[in-house]
Amino acid sequence: MSDGPASTVPVGFVGLGNMGAPMSRRLVAAGHRVRGFDVSEETRRALAEAGGEPAGSLAEAASDAGLLILMLPDSRVVEQVIGDEGLLAALVPGSIVVDMSSSEPAATRALAARLDARGVELVDAPVSGGVKGAVAGSLTIMVGGSNTAVARVRPVLEELGTVVHAGPVGSGHAIKALNNLLSATHLWITAEAMAVGQRFGLDPEVMLSIFNSSSGRSGSTENKWPNFVLTGRYDSGFGLRLMLKDMRIAVGLADQLGAPSALGADAVELWARAAEGLPERADHTEVAKWVQARGGA
Repeated sequence: MSDGPASTVPVGFVGLGNMGAPMSRRLVAAGHRVRGFDVSEETRRALAEAGGEPAGSLAEAASDAGLLILMLPDSRVVEQVIGDEGLLAALVPGSIVVDMSSSEPAATRALAARLDARGVELVDAPVSGGVKGAVAGSLTIMVGGSNTAVARVRPVLEELGTVVHAGPVGSGHAIKALNNLLSATHLWITAEAMAVGQRFGLDPEVMLSIFNSSSGRSGSTENKWPNFVLTGRYDSGFGLRLMLKDMRIAVGLADQLGAPSALGADAVELWARAAEGLPERADHTEVAKWVQARGGA
């Protein structure tokens, strides 16, 4: 991170939750003047204690900000804060909004057109890496936007992780949803394979060792199973219902484009069943426990 002097132009930051809080703190530590807003007074106070500037409203967070970062749950909330809550009117022409939420690609492109009409450019920049990556500044940041806009925001985003320009606006949100559809499908089939092996009498750690040195390896066999499933921790920091939301975005995008999504649709149905049977705040890795408990049902 940079040790240089703080910028006089504030970076606005809306959404100081599990991901937004450590991300905003990293920007403060890197020398940026961060003005952040969240509906939680506690998170605003925590930002102030870290050296940031808590904003009393969405409009205040956007005031004079050349760059406004959104880290919100989904497209619906993004639309709400931009439109219904009046953030659009507070944005300065020539500024850039960076939506780091997991939003819907089509909605992102529609929002980009609305912002463009006001002289504001939109960049979508969802992330992978979870809370651990946000704290460490090791996120993978999938960016969609014009070359010029991405070049402007890259120095700020690089304080948070590795920036990959995926294509025009909406591309980041598309690739994030597709990535999570892959990740979720890997996790589910790994749970099924592990259940078969364990019932046959195979040692789970031996199984993972062999998978990870063979063609069956994935992020689930290399990370999620050894670190969150076998340990019984189930605390990766990414909720089951957030994963399911991203899966639905990916399959919905396939439907819009007339692209094949048979396995993806089946995966969504399976995950939806697990969501019905697990607690509201269940970590996404808990589907492995649910699969094993269900047996052949």
